[in-house]
Amino acid sequence: MPENPRRPSRAPWRRVLLVTGLAALAALLFLLVPAPEPAPPHTAAGTPFAWHQDERWKALEASFLRARADGCESVAPRIEATLRDGRRLLAAAASRQLEPKSAVFDELERATFELGPMVGACPGRIPNYIDLVTTMRSVVKTQSRRWDMGQLATRDRLYRMLYAGRAAVEEAMLQAPRGTVPALVRGDDEPSVTPFAEILGVRVHSGDVLVSRGGAPTSALIARGNDYPGNFSHVALVHVDGRTGAASVVEAHIERGVAVATLSEYLADVKLWVMVLRLRADLPRMAADPTLPHQAATAAVREARGHHIPYDFSMDFSDHGRLFCSEVASAAFERIGITLWMSLSRISSPGLASWLSGFGVTHFETQEPSDLEYDPQLAVVAEWRDPTTLLADHVDNAVVDAMLEGAERGDTLDYAWTLLAPARLAKLYSSALNSFGFVGPVPQGLSAAGALRTRRFVRTHAQVRDRVLRLVREFERNRGYVPPYWELVKLARRAHSQIGGGGG
Repeated sequence: MPENPRRPSRAPWRRVLLVTGLAALAALLFLLVPAPEPAPPHTAAGTPFAWHQDERWKALEASFLRARADGCESVAPRIEATLRDGRRLLAAAASRQLEPKSAVFDELERATFELGPMVGACPGRIPNYIDLVTTMRSVVKTQSRRWDMGQLATRDRLYRMLYAGRAAVEEAMLQAPRGTVPALVRGDDEPSVTPFAEILGVRVHSGDVLVSRGGAPTSALIARGNDYPGNFSHVALVHVDGRTGAASVVEAHIERGVAVATLSEYLADVKLWVMVLRLRADLPRMAADPTLPHQAATAAVREARGHHIPYDFSMDFSDHGRLFCSEVASAAFERIGITLWMSLSRISSPGLASWLSGFGVTHFETQEPSDLEYDPQLAVVAEWRDPTTLLADHVDNAVVDAMLEGAERGDTLDYAWTLLAPARLAKLYSSALNSFGFVGPVPQGLSAAGALRTRRFVRTHAQVRDRVLRLVREFERNRGYVPPYWELVKLARRAHSQIGGGGG
């Protein structure tokens, strides 16, 4: 009988499958290894600013209701008297040197706040109110040129006058009929000899700094995550080519690092707000060479186009190998001998610092976009806001404020451990794309765990925000007016508690 043919052994294939399976299992287990929690951050020294004036806010809301009930014809004499009082105080402040603790500023703050509810009830007077507050900002910034920017009294006064003045105007704007609020507010017409272009109806010069507010939840976190919660989340540097007149901006993006964009590309990203800041022409270095801002912007464009500069999640403004958005401007001006952010931003809240450290932040005395407005070396040329998104902006802020209160109570930005493996794979994929100059789903410099924490923050913010918007509509139906900011914060706290806190 012929011999049976020998069957080929399947043992090698079994071994290959076994080894492959074990390798896949090992890789999966590796991908599922929990990410280490960030070490407790070393926060900046200090204490977050707090108003502690709940009774005052209640009184202002009551004043608004009385003015609305009385009618504008009856309220008009009081509005005019308060405007005259404010102008008198501004003239007094402009006529002599004052210290930050001067009672004149206390009286100006009082007049500004008292005027707000009446103008809110009679929105036809909003232009007069804007003029008063804009002049106040100019006077206070002029006075601050002689102040010690490292002193708490200086920081508090600038915040109370500039930020709070703007906030008071916005409360009146929110009560105005749609289409009646001006988008553009002009400030100081600071002279400049550098090439110029136009953006949003404003002439901007090469070397001007644009501070803006984006529409993402993380933009609200950047604006509010500060010892002095503010309005702005992003900084960009204007460059205008002296030969062609082509205008561009240099900015650092979380997703792709430092890049140069046209003005139209810059505006294509959601902008709720844009403020134009310009170096004062009377600074000693500027008097000696007024083209310095253009030189700084030109060098920044050349460097951004010359090589890839990653985004700096650590917010270390002293190391220019990586740049975050504020550092794009500060590093450029540093080259010409001018130090921006004369008073550094501080993050001293442990809960906030813990959340930020989870995204990769390691420096909590740094340069925040909102604080650049207070630098006395810079003049505010103009500010543009989108009136149609003003309420949404306030809601975003209130939601973040409520979430950060939760962070101080111990809320964390946790995530499901099962998401870690796909997030790490996405990070590996992103790293491969980054090496070829492309953008991946996880930004360069952000860890997989950091990306998951960001995702948790964004999702929680959206949940709370949706509830707040429903509560706002209910408030408006019941009371007949848009809730002021202090009421929005109460609604945000309520909505936040309804979803069970944690991560928000």
